This record gives sequence, C-alpha cells and structure tokens, in this order.
Amino acid sequence: MAQRDLYIDRLRTVMTALVVLHHASITYGASGGWFWQEIKPSGAPSSLLLTLFAATNQAYFMGFFFLLAGYFTPPSLERKGYGRFIADRLLRLGVPLLAFILLLGPLTAAMVTAAEGRGFCSTFVWIAQHQRIINGPLWFAEALLMFGLGYCAWRAAFGAPLTQTERTNKPVPAYRWWLLSAVGVGAAALAIRQVVPTGKDVLGMQLGFFASYIFLFAVGIAAWRNDWLRKLAWKNARAWVITLAIAWPCLPVGIAASHALSHGGASNFSGGLSWAAILYAFWEPFVAWGLIAAWLLVFRAHMNQPSGVWTWLERRAYAVYIIHPVVLVGVSLLLHGWAAPALVKFGVTGTLPCVGCWLVADPLVRLPGVRRVV
Repeated sequence: MAQRDLYIDRLRTVMTALVVLHHASITYGASGGWFWQEIKPSGAPSSLLLTLFAATNQAYFMGFFFLLAGYFTPPSLERKGYGRFIADRLLRLGVPLLAFILLLGPLTAAMVTAAEGRGFCSTFVWIAQHQRIINGPLWFAEALLMFGLGYCAWRAAFGAPLTQTERTNKPVPAYRWWLLSAVGVGAAALAIRQVVPTGKDVLGMQLGFFASYIFLFAVGIAAWRNDWLRKLAWKNARAWVITLAIAWPCLPVGIAASHALSHGGASNFSGGLSWAAILYAFWEPFVAWGLIAAWLLVFRAHMNQPSGVWTWLERRAYAVYIIHPVVLVGVSLLLHGWAAPALVKFGVTGTLPCVGCWLVADPLVRLPGVRRVV
C-alpha cells in the first residue's frame, strides 16, 4: 500500500504548485479574488487566457484536494480513534488556520497597503479594530476541519464501528453514474449560487463552489472503502476524458459569446439563472471528473517510484500552501515596476514564488514545534 500511495503525495505536491500559479494568474488579469491584482480582468487576450487557466483550475483542483483528503480520512479515524483523530485535525488544520488569521493574512494585506502608500503597521491596527478575519487560502483547512468533524459525527451516529476496517470489492462506478453525478453536482451548484454566488465569501469560504467539494470528499471516502483508486483504469475513464475534451471548449466559447452579446462587457457567470451562470455551473463537474481521472491514472502509471527529490518536495508542500501568499505577493510587488507583458510577468512571478516557497519551507519543517504541524 505504501508503494502505491507515492503517486498520491506527488499529486498533492503538483496541485500545491498549481495553487501558487493560480493566484499568480489572478495577479495579472484572471478573474478571481486575491490580495493583490496588478492587472484587473478585462477583454484583453492575456486576461482571457489567464481567466481560462484559472477557471479550469477552479473547476477541479481544490475538489481534487478534498477527494484525496477524504480518501485518507476513514483509515486515519479507524487507526487513531475519535479523540486522537480530532486532536490531530485541530493541530494540523486549526493551528495553521489561526496562524494565518493572526499573522500571515494581516502581514500579506499590510504588504499591499504599504506598496499602495496606505501604511504598513496601520493595517494591522485597522484589521484588529474592525475584527476582520483574513483566512486566505487557509479556508481549505477551515472547510476540511468541518468535513472531518462532520464525518466523525456521521460515523458515530450511522456508520460502521471503527473496528470494522475491511474494504469491499465493489467495482469502479460505470459511466452513467459519473454522468448522473456531474448533472447532480452542477444542479446543486446552480441552486447554491442563487443564494451565494461565486465570489461571495461566507466565513471566508466561497460556498458557491462547495457542491463539488462536498461530493468529492464523499467520493474520496467511498474510494477508500471500495479501493477505487487502485481499480481505476483507462476503460473506466476513457469516455469521460472524451467528455472533457468536448466540454472544455464550451466555456471559452461562452466567454466569447458573452463579450460579443454585451458589446465588450460580461454576462453574469457567478449566479442567477442566466445562460452564462447555467453554463458555468454544469461546465465545472463535466471538466473536473475527466481531469481528476486523467491525473490519477497518469501519475499512478508514471510517478510511483521512490525519488529523493520528490520526497523533499512532498514533505514541504503543506508548508508551501500555508506561506505562499506572503511570498507570491512579495515577489509580485517587487516586480511591480517591471514593464513586461502580462503573460511574461505571470510566468516569472509564478515560477519564482514556487521556488522561493519551497526554499522558505525547508527550514520551517525542520523546526521542532512547527514540523509537528506541517
């Protein structure tokens, strides 16, 4: 089992690097929320390309994190028991969340206000006085903590005893179940976005995306119980990869149609019942299922051998996720005066923080107290 799990750690590492690049794309013109946007979203070709990159990431990569987290939740709970499992979740998720709210979030915001000439220390004071909570990308830790506690409650009330750890022999679901789940998740996302559109935070979380997050966390739990990650084969995923190839172009076509119909403006993709909102809600799962399956199959086949370099990267990936806003915003502010095309700045400002974050994370994971958390 340990051998087979190597590729999963590497997938999480690659997804972490993709999170850094995702936020770099927002810095230089993609749609989305971030601490610092040097270039606002527009109809410029670079902005549209970066928006497609960010939208594709958003469709699947955080849901992928939830799926992998769900996959390891049942064995962890069964091995540790309720008390130890919850204590571990509070340590591994709650402590980084508090660290970001109390220090890293305000620090990143203060760096931006200082660059804009609005003061550095005064930002900390303003955040404290107005009781602003900045959880940044650590919303994921907040949500995962809630999901883990929710699973504990469900398992205690309705699930099998923790001593029942055997795995079943159910086959990977057929294509029709993938299709029904995509339609169901798209419909649920559309319903949620009537109340909470994408881009609107509730407790620092964008609930408009949570239909797929909750579903994929549950899929991860089922994947562990039924050993689906080992059983997954191209025959299971081929039809959905074809579906992905057909579905993905629908969003760029929709964006182009939106700009044409609104004479350079933009339709509302974030909520409501417009054609754009319906397209976006259903587009995400139809793209996500194929991408997740393809990543799993390629990495399981080709990225499952021992490697010292990968071991080094994997051990520091969680720390990179936690600290990357400070590093990314710092680098982008330092390069603010550099007159270069947006795509060039995205490439440079995406690459440098990736390297910098892993270098900064290296001494952090060696500190006696910190390494227990990250």
